[in-house]
Amino acid sequence: MAEANQPGNLKEMFDNLTDKLTGVFAKLGSKGRITEEDIDAALREVRLALLEADVNFKVAREFVATIREQAIGGDVLKGISPGQAVIKIVHDQLVELLGNGHNTLKPQNAPPNVIMLVGLQGSGKTTTAAKLALHLRRQEQRALLIAADMRRPAAMDQLEALGKQLDVPVYRENAGPDDAPKVAENGIRRAREMGVMWAIVDTGGRLHVDDDLMSELDDIKSRINPLEVLLVVDAMTGQDAVNAADAFNKRTGLTGLILSKLDGDARGGAALSATHVTGVPIKFAGTGEKADALEVFHPDRMASRILGMGDVVTLVERAQEQFTEEQAVELERKMRKAQFDLDDFLTQLRQIQKMGSIASIMEMIPGARALRGKLPAEMDDKKMKRMEAMISSMTMWERQHPERINGSRRKRIASGSGTTPADLNQLLAQFKQMQKMMKQFTSGKMNKRGLAGMGLPRM
Repeated sequence: MAEANQPGNLKEMFDNLTDKLTGVFAKLGSKGRITEEDIDAALREVRLALLEADVNFKVAREFVATIREQAIGGDVLKGISPGQAVIKIVHDQLVELLGNGHNTLKPQNAPPNVIMLVGLQGSGKTTTAAKLALHLRRQEQRALLIAADMRRPAAMDQLEALGKQLDVPVYRENAGPDDAPKVAENGIRRAREMGVMWAIVDTGGRLHVDDDLMSELDDIKSRINPLEVLLVVDAMTGQDAVNAADAFNKRTGLTGLILSKLDGDARGGAALSATHVTGVPIKFAGTGEKADALEVFHPDRMASRILGMGDVVTLVERAQEQFTEEQAVELERKMRKAQFDLDDFLTQLRQIQKMGSIASIMEMIPGARALRGKLPAEMDDKKMKRMEAMISSMTMWERQHPERINGSRRKRIASGSGTTPADLNQLLAQFKQMQKMMKQFTSGKMNKRGLAGMGLPRM
């Protein structure tokens, strides 16, 4: 099984935009009263930030105009917290811009329900097809992958290899480059025989200006009658992706978008523009090369991330994927009885790492963005890897009795993990401090003192 998804990449895509917007709204929110001129000045900065993020010019202009109309046309300026009211308007408009609603795949027909993937060459359709099949399987919905990219044999080989890796069946034929419609039709017939819920058709990449190849898509669509026609959009291509999305939609009638390669250096403009231009929702976002690096796209959560408000719901979901209820109960029991040892700590480290980088996790916690650059050294991802290596080099007895690790044991552990005795000393000191804090929590002392002892404000 592939490693867990890295949820932080969606944040990274919008990082610069988030920095600029949070700066703008911090100034606006700090004012007790704001004027029309204050709003105009803030919106000029918002518009510039959107354009720098590669948002389509028309989209940015309409977005800012709508916000201004709502902010100035209502009772915002007369309110008790006008700055916060403006931020709420911006958040709601971002949600609208990103497609609103919760866009999921829902089977509606007798099996198989057909998903037809289309897109430009190199957009990542084949990899996305496999990711989508894995996503559906995790929801206990079987899928058949259909290799209909007949002009690129390597694509069929790639899909077959991915299917074998993920234990997902793949249908392919040795046919000619012009036989894609027939192969797709035969694949749907095979999916019906197998009784699978979904059939995912991987079509060949094509330029939207190539009329012959676009006509082939028309033929495929008419033969397989897809429930979903999803355009795979490479987020790295910026405005070109938006233009292609518009052209594909006008020609094939898209039902949704999948943004791929969000783990790259994309500025995020494609995500903010594509839905507005096409009128179809973003349903998924690919956030890495791993097979499970595919996220359901939630416009409201994304809007919160862009504005630096965190994303607690996604964080909880990620945690639930890694921590079972039984594990949580056992962890609580050990904490209450002061039995939490380094072996338990190692398990927690590994599960947290599967959720993403420390920075990405912190970004999903409201208000934590302001702490960026101020996190203690132990929160660094490289240091977490070293901590894992040191604990892995210990015997089970040493993990259970860290206080009894003497000098010779420290030298052996450090040597085995590629670290130094000083690194190990620091780990053991940090773990001892963590155990002390756990005792305070479980004894109720922390409730009496609040969180001040941790350097945090009282709740």
